[in-house]
Order: sequence, then C-alpha cells, then structure tokens
Amino acid sequence: MRKRGQGLIALAFLAPALLCLAVLRIVPAISAVVESFYAESLLRGGRVFAGLGNYTDLVSNKDFRQAVGVTLLFTVLVNPIQVVVSFLLAVLFTQRAMGSKLWRTLVILPIATPPAVSAVIWSVIYRPDGLANGVLERLGLPVQPFLTSSGQVLPSLIVLLSWIGVGYWMLFLIAGIQEVPVEVREAALLDGASAWRRMVSVILPLVRRPLAFVLVADTVSNLLVFAPVQILTKGGPNGNSNLLMYDVYTRAYAIGDIHVAQAEVVILVALTLAIVAGQFRLLRGDQ
Repeated sequence: MRKRGQGLIALAFLAPALLCLAVLRIVPAISAVVESFYAESLLRGGRVFAGLGNYTDLVSNKDFRQAVGVTLLFTVLVNPIQVVVSFLLAVLFTQRAMGSKLWRTLVILPIATPPAVSAVIWSVIYRPDGLANGVLERLGLPVQPFLTSSGQVLPSLIVLLSWIGVGYWMLFLIAGIQEVPVEVREAALLDGASAWRRMVSVILPLVRRPLAFVLVADTVSNLLVFAPVQILTKGGPNGNSNLLMYDVYTRAYAIGDIHVAQAEVVILVALTLAIVAGQFRLLRGDQ
C-alpha cells in the first residue's frame, strides 16, 4: 500500500512533464504521420486519402533527392569536425595552463547567442567587403564568394555551425575528462607517456560514453539545422545548401503543400533514426 502511494506521488510530480511530452511531441508526431497519407483535392473540395502518393512524389522529385544528398554530405563532413575539435579543445582546456579558463570562456560564449543571431553575424563576416575577405586581402589572397559559390557554401555553413556548436559539445567532454581518475593520468605520466599517447591511450578510452553521447546528439542537431540556411542562403546557390529541414519549410510555407511536407518530415525522422541506430551499433561494437 505504501509503495502504491509513493508511485502515485511520483506520477503526480511527473504528470506535467508527461502531459507536455504528449502534447508537444507525441500528438504532433502522430498527426504528421497521419497527414502524410492525405492530399488536398480541388475537385473534391478538401483532403482525400492519397496512400503512399506523397512519398512516391517525393522520391521522384529531383529537388528532394538533391536535398537528401546535400544533407547526408553535410552530416558526413560536419559531425567528425565538430566532435574532433570539441574533444581536442576539451583536452587542452583541462590542462593546468595559464589562460586556459579565459580561452575556455571565449569558446563557450557563442552558446549564449541564438543561432539566428549567429547567422546574422556571420552574414556580415562573409560579405564581399566583410571580415573574412578583409583578412584574405591582408594575406594577399583574392576575395571569396563564400555564400554565393556552389563549392564554398556548404563549407561556409560548416564553419558557422562549428563556431556555434563546438563550445557546447566541449562542455560535455570536459566533464567526462574531469571524471578520469587522477591516479591513472599520473601513472601514465610516470611511465613516460607523451601528451599524445596519454590522450589517445588513456583519456580517449575513458571518455567513450560522453563522446558517444556528443556524437549522437551532434548528429541529430545537425540534421535539423534550419535558421542559418533560411537566413543566409535560402537553400542556394543551385540547391547546394538546401538541407532537408529547410526543404520541409519550403514545401509547407512557400509552396503550401503541407501534406507532402509532413511526408518529408516523416522521412527526415526515419533517416535520423537510421543514422543514430547505426552509430549506436558501431559504438556498441567498439566496446
């Protein structure tokens, strides 16, 4: 009886969170799946059941296939860069060196800036007469069309998103590194291991769990990138920065085909789950 009373009390405390989860996550997810099987019919004056029609239309659509390719390429490039840089900075900033706390604070500062504001800042940096080209001119290099070049737009977005995200993921890795027993690090130091050997053979294996979390969370975050693309490139030039999340927005609000957009959301979620499941499997295999 006592356990039942404790369970009811716990449920009462959890009820607001569970209600928010149902209203904000579960119900919209179910609604998106259901709506993806319907289409608007002008002849019948309302929505009609379309079955898999929206999905087949997407698969046969050249722009959608390009968006999938761009998103996968973007994910393959940005995730290793952000995870590796975050890990190296975490190792560096956990050393007892002069000024490490100041530099750590400077790296973390972009977290406090909303992605939309960061995108506006970098739009100024990437301008033909902006800071980036100003530095290049000082170095004797030609002016670069960062956001208007088909070959440079994706790397430019990767730099921007790494500037936003690296400090955030670094915090998790710093917490993991600080949990490594001091005795283990001191033993490696006494054995004459170099800084590189200590990082690879001692620190890296012991922070595998936070590193796995950062990899998975970073993957999900980058698959859902929207604001920088919407503000800086509008998916251009020639669709070379048209990530899936922005393509969903375009279909829903620019074209006005909400049902096809819902189908694309379902595909995006399925793609995200497949990638994350593959990462979990690989990480579990390594262990």
